[in-house]
Amino acid sequence: MSKGEENKKINKVEEPATEYEIQKPRRQGIDPETFDFDVEFAKGLTPEEAKAETKRRIREWWGK
Repeated sequence: MSKGEENKKINKVEEPATEYEIQKPRRQGIDPETFDFDVEFAKGLTPEEAKAETKRRIREWWGK
């Protein structure tokens, strides 16, 4: 074997055969199972009431 052929074999690199576990991403925000958009829309809040309610829910969710 010549030196050129020897170097070609040494320089060859392959990826290892590993498999990674795929995790399903957790959704954040409004849970569609517990939040009913139709009921909330039927309440008919004014913009000021809706803003206050949104702030209250966000603070409750963040634990403030």
